[in-house]
Amino acid sequence: MALALTAGAVFGVGVVVAVLAFVGLPRRDVTPRRGRRSKRETERQTKFAVAGVVVFAATLVVTQWLVLAVVFGVVVAFWDRLFGGSRIEREAIEQIEGLATWTESLRDTIAGAVGLEQAIPATTINAAPSIRPSLNLLVDRLRVREPLPDALMKFADDLDDPSADLVVASLILNARLRGPGLRSVLGALSDSARDELDLRRRVEASRRSTRRSVLIVVLVIAAMSGFLIVFNPGYVEPYSSVEGQLVLAGVLGLYALAVLWLRRLAGVRQPERFLVQSRHQVEDREEAAS
Repeated sequence: MALALTAGAVFGVGVVVAVLAFVGLPRRDVTPRRGRRSKRETERQTKFAVAGVVVFAATLVVTQWLVLAVVFGVVVAFWDRLFGGSRIEREAIEQIEGLATWTESLRDTIAGAVGLEQAIPATTINAAPSIRPSLNLLVDRLRVREPLPDALMKFADDLDDPSADLVVASLILNARLRGPGLRSVLGALSDSARDELDLRRRVEASRRSTRRSVLIVVLVIAAMSGFLIVFNPGYVEPYSSVEGQLVLAGVLGLYALAVLWLRRLAGVRQPERFLVQSRHQVEDREEAAS
């Protein structure tokens, strides 16, 4: 019966995959720069993936349990995504703080009757490390005579943050209309960024305990599983059969749902960006430039 259920499940998955390959998934029109990972982040995820493969192989050799090996391997491979929320939120807070400081510096530089084309490179030197790479790219685009609105739009895509969209949108409007009042607008936006920064710090402090609970649950499950397998193998002997592996898959699936639920409670839902370029807009802009 267990083999029949397994074969039926595999056949059903195969049918779904075949239908999706035939029909295809709906194409999403997303910003080409959105979700772009840095080289450092890619290397970090590669290390976790290699560690996940090693843990999978080691667990399979020691326990001969395919389900447990897969679960341990997946947890280690996606460790950064499951438990890296604190680091991601900390980096987002640092970016908002750097953006607020840069906005204030740009406001003060514009006060000296300096245009945006001259003020932006002047404020890059003392910018925070969290936004300095994106600012350097913006300055490089201006040096090759790229139009300021287009360069600012790409700068917003590099930062990929709703708070940055507000600042960049005001700069784009001023670059196109050349009207007065930019200094007061930047001052109001910097104050708003400071308020958001204070709020997100308080939210991060309140969510820290929930993230710690998620980590404790996962570590306790892994420690208890390893303790029973090594020191009391007779207790877990029933899980060695096919039926036992199916039961183990169900139990670990329930734990996974609980962990994902806690992970969702510990996360912060970001508002959608409004200053985005569709793929078709980027292609049309590149064709016009060529």
